Amino acid sequence: MPVLFTIIGISAIAALLAAFGPYIRRCAGGGVCKSDARLDGKTALITGANTGIGKETARELSQRGARVIIACRDLTKAEAAADEIQRDTGNKQVIVRELDLANTESVHQFAENVIKEEKLISILINNAGVMMCPYTKTTDGFEMQFGVNHLGHFLLTYLLLDLMKRSAPARIINVSSFAHVFGRINFKDLQSEESYDEGLAYCQSKLANVLFTRELAKRLKGTKVTVNSVHPGCVKSELNRHSFVMSLAWKILTFLIKTPKQGAQTSIYCAVAEELQDISGTHFSLFRYCICFNFTRSKLFQETIFHLKLIFQQQNHNFDSRLLYIVYIWISPQ
Repeated sequence: MPVLFTIIGISAIAALLAAFGPYIRRCAGGGVCKSDARLDGKTALITGANTGIGKETARELSQRGARVIIACRDLTKAEAAADEIQRDTGNKQVIVRELDLANTESVHQFAENVIKEEKLISILINNAGVMMCPYTKTTDGFEMQFGVNHLGHFLLTYLLLDLMKRSAPARIINVSSFAHVFGRINFKDLQSEESYDEGLAYCQSKLANVLFTRELAKRLKGTKVTVNSVHPGCVKSELNRHSFVMSLAWKILTFLIKTPKQGAQTSIYCAVAEELQDISGTHFSLFRYCICFNFTRSKLFQETIFHLKLIFQQQNHNFDSRLLYIVYIWISPQ
């Protein structure tokens, strides 16, 4: 009898999910960006736009008339994505450029080429990322998640700032995550060499995105260049490929997981919405402002510069002082 009840219960749950699954998915999707703003004559640069929410963001901005630069490490996938977007939108101004965020030399070369080739960059979306990967290091010796999700994008943003100021009004969007609320910046072991937890390392990198956004917004005040961060939601993408548990959870809870198109909506909103023209230093989720915990007044942050200098002296990285400056500006108290 208990077995029969169990079978009946499971069958009932399955039937309910089958009946209400599409409705639940629509609710979980969070809506769409309702702005009809056109982007004709503007150039948008999106990292990691060969797949997932980056690709859908590129598709939407291209549909609105923007010249879109897809910045990716995998050129084969990037070219395929660009061809698809061109066919779908009829906009031939979708360009692919090579960028490896795990290599500061590549970031420098990419930025140098963009500055030479582009007169204006009106929208920069720092979208690329890795999540919960096994412990590896970037070319320059940084823990991979911190290096790609945070430092690579910081360096890119810093190198393009003058161009974006000349392009004003311009917008910078940093794709972060709700996971930032679980993050702490471990200055004593910034590269996770003493211990590594792939989940905590991801949260640390996403917190760094939010902190950088807030600090950069202060420093860009009066330039007509805004910077905001976004939480795209739980999205079905390649990002969780390194975590069996996350992949399994996404499959089981598939009716609660956003499609890449749904996940791209907040990035699109922050890139085009007219009402956000003067909004900066804010974190968005589902088109709304979100309150972030204020870590910047803690004693930990007052000790930041000392710890960073010690770390970089010990590791003797071969990179120029501009990257250290970038690390400084997102944590330095005003």
